[in-house]
Amino acid sequence: MVVDFFLSFVLFLIGFAIVFLYSKLEKSVDAIFGGTELQMKHIVVLVAAMGIMVSVLLLIPDQFLVALFSFAYVVVLALFTYMFVPKLYIAAVPPALFLLIFFFFWNVYFFNLFAIIFGIAVSVYMGNLFNWKTTLGFVSLITIVDIVQVLVTGFTVVSAQKALDLGLPIGIILPAVPFDGNYTFLGLGDIFFLGLLAIQSTEKYGKKFGFVSIAVMSIVFFGFQTFMLNSEFQNFPATVFVISGWLIAVVARYVYNRITANRCYN
Repeated sequence: MVVDFFLSFVLFLIGFAIVFLYSKLEKSVDAIFGGTELQMKHIVVLVAAMGIMVSVLLLIPDQFLVALFSFAYVVVLALFTYMFVPKLYIAAVPPALFLLIFFFFWNVYFFNLFAIIFGIAVSVYMGNLFNWKTTLGFVSLITIVDIVQVLVTGFTVVSAQKALDLGLPIGIILPAVPFDGNYTFLGLGDIFFLGLLAIQSTEKYGKKFGFVSIAVMSIVFFGFQTFMLNSEFQNFPATVFVISGWLIAVVARYVYNRITANRCYN
């Protein structure tokens, strides 16, 4: 039996880090965006653009794709560092270090390290652009798009493999148990998906529930992923795993509050 323990545990740690860092950097992020929030019309356009981009990536030449992703990573690293230390000469160091390592010293350890950093950075940086309503709209629409692009068109799987072949840190690759060549992969989009839900859950219901939701999402992800690894299904949208865990946490909170309220009333 193949068990996906490491990826689920790392996912929990990433979610915890996202919520913790967001609480520390929320004011800095808000200052950068000036309190701007996306509206539902923006969410529809964003999801459509993300769905189209998955297909377009198949047509982009390899070298241009590397340049495009490298530029995006450099910008994210620079902005994320600047939130900690608002000095340009310091903010330029991590991007330069990334480029140096990527082109000359790249391996799976650096791949995972920078993928985790990017996942956390994007979640913290963009979490402020959403509110509860737009988050619900986004996760609903992107889950539908993900299901279509993975199970119907297959474009997500092909695009991800193309990026992986180029060494681009678009996700996390970790071994599964037993250690006999079994590996699992989780994309940056899925990390952002979990991070956004964790941030907005914390904003609406408090840190305690935020951390509980992360734990439940990770546990449910572990269950689904382990089932997948031991079944004939090779590819399935991870967004379904994550949102299932989140919905379980939300429903459990609602039921618990109802039971507690009834006890107090009686």
